[in-house]
Amino acid sequence: MIHVYLDDLRPCPQGFTLARNIQECLLLLEECDVDILSLDHDMGWMSKQTGMDVVIWLVQQQKFPKTIYIHTSSPTACTAMYQMLNSAKPEEVRIYPHRIPDDLLLQIAQGT
Repeated sequence: MIHVYLDDLRPCPQGFTLARNIQECLLLLEECDVDILSLDHDMGWMSKQTGMDVVIWLVQQQKFPKTIYIHTSSPTACTAMYQMLNSAKPEEVRIYPHRIPDDLLLQIAQGT
């Protein structure tokens, strides 16, 4: 089981697998058992894809990680991603419209 961090700029937290673009993220979601997924929205000036494309894929495939954080700095994008996920997710999936809490990041980094 892995944790996936989608972001084109921010450094990847220890204990996470970094996806720098949408294709990398979708490949990890298809091929791995993902426990925690942390999503950015904007993927740089050159990319036409966004974190919303991952959200749409999750909803269409009905393949959700156990926990999803939306760490984008865009409040509008965060709200849209959260609402779409929240309306389609299974009951046991947890979604948070904010970055991963520091205490959880520390636990993951320490492997506990």
